[in-house]
Amino acid sequence: MHDFLNDTRFAGIKRFEKKLWLSSPTMHGEEQHWVDEAIQTNWVSTVGANINEVEKLMAEYVGVKYAVGLSCGTSALHLATKLAGEKLYGQARPNAGTLQGHRVFCSDVTFDASINPVAYEDGEAVFIDTERDTWNMDPAALEKAFELYPEVKLVVVAHLYGTPGKMDEIKAICDRHGALIVEDAAESLGAKYRLNGQWVETGALGDYNAISFNGNKIITGSAGGLFLTDSREDADKVRKWSTQSREAAPWYQHEEIGYNYRMSNIIAGVIRGQIPHLDEHIAQKKAIYERYREGFKGLPVSMNPIDFENSIPNYWLSCMIIDGDAMAPMVRGEQDYLYRSEPGKSSPHEILDAIAAFNAEGRPIWKPMHMQPIYRTHAFITVEGNGRGRSNAYIAGSGVDVGADIFRRGLCLPSDNKMTAEQQAVVIEIIKRCFR
Repeated sequence: MHDFLNDTRFAGIKRFEKKLWLSSPTMHGEEQHWVDEAIQTNWVSTVGANINEVEKLMAEYVGVKYAVGLSCGTSALHLATKLAGEKLYGQARPNAGTLQGHRVFCSDVTFDASINPVAYEDGEAVFIDTERDTWNMDPAALEKAFELYPEVKLVVVAHLYGTPGKMDEIKAICDRHGALIVEDAAESLGAKYRLNGQWVETGALGDYNAISFNGNKIITGSAGGLFLTDSREDADKVRKWSTQSREAAPWYQHEEIGYNYRMSNIIAGVIRGQIPHLDEHIAQKKAIYERYREGFKGLPVSMNPIDFENSIPNYWLSCMIIDGDAMAPMVRGEQDYLYRSEPGKSSPHEILDAIAAFNAEGRPIWKPMHMQPIYRTHAFITVEGNGRGRSNAYIAGSGVDVGADIFRRGLCLPSDNKMTAEQQAVVIEIIKRCFR
């Protein structure tokens, strides 16, 4: 590991006494009140006033009729995916998922919680390449995927780092092909997208929608998630599945596979205390993004892109990408990496190691799903068609892979809303000096 603290490029910069986090929970006090009330009234279970209120408030905020409180965002995504599979292909047998034998088109640059529910339901994910305007699913690649696999009827779309994807184009393509959409809004609670001239919250853009309250999200319960829908029938089905699919009998009776996925009333108390601060957190995250963008002027880098005309992000994570001609040599293995410093250039891992040396947390861009060892046998579709096996010693071709390029040149910056402007200025200065 390079000794950044004694590198003359960073002379005069002091190490932060307290760590600057990528994105940590920000508590305000109301959370304790609702947690205490749950304990004092003995509603320490997966039912209670906190859950009811969180479901009500968040359904109103997002603009849907129903919300179902679940243990985490992944459980919400799982039941959304399961429900879509049942609608498309019928009720599954107890020893099989609803997507068995079927392919599903999925965002490629995302956290694997978006994708794993497809495997839970015995489906096969097909990864759709990323576009550069928002770093989300590329509609042109999605259209190409339907040409190759016209039988597909389900698309899982994630909004990366709180920035909505091109949902007008994606929804139009899915409508033409009779496909349903599972919307993963885990990272984008509070973000909005202009759909048919109307601003719509993420979490209300798909046929089945999920959000997360994980510890690093824009508001948190330490855990927890919501399934969001306008369908009473779908909400009731998810409530049933999430409580072990218990039937209305005086004994435990089960006609379907169920899950222990319901939200805790304690966790709901934390979320209930966070909800009034959602817009405040978004404003703080936006200020962080704008300070980075201003501070990086003159550097050969750019921020994670946003379609400001058609979307209002929640700015959950601020990210940057290094210009191609300013990339210093860097290679990655499966669990390690190696880079070399060059004057006027830098690399994601040099920057991440530099800020880590001064006690600040960053992270690489999410590694694309088609590059993950577990999914390397799955299809990957780009605007050119099949994205696998594109290299050839004898035939020229671009072999475009946008997601891999963003992963190679990009990184997530410290984006904690408790970081002061003065602390952020130091982070910016460290990054500037990486290019010396």
